[in-house]
Amino acid sequence: MKLEDIYQFFENPPPTYLCQELSVCYILYILLQGESYGTELIQRLETEYPTYRLSDTVLYSAIKFLEDNKAIAGYWKKLEGRGRPRRMYQVSSEWLPQAQKLARLWEQYADRRGKFTNN
Repeated sequence: MKLEDIYQFFENPPPTYLCQELSVCYILYILLQGESYGTELIQRLETEYPTYRLSDTVLYSAIKFLEDNKAIAGYWKKLEGRGRPRRMYQVSSEWLPQAQKLARLWEQYADRRGKFTNN
């Protein structure tokens, strides 16, 4: 390690991987905007929040948690221009108020973290 490495780390910090709790809030935040599927959830995170990453393992663990709690429903759908059908997810209507609260937690977290990483 060199002194320059320390400065480089703070100028270009490595991405932060979301834990399951943050993933649940992020997934609900995206699904409140419209249906989506796993790979798209990961791609949107990397595009819209470039300082964050989401592993497949944590993503599908969070999705399972949400499905088990009937917060989201999954169904198969053939997408235009895609080979195989995708497992699409959407927020259950009974869960809308709770989903909105959890989505706000994601927004607040990302906004607060963004202030530290963008300065």
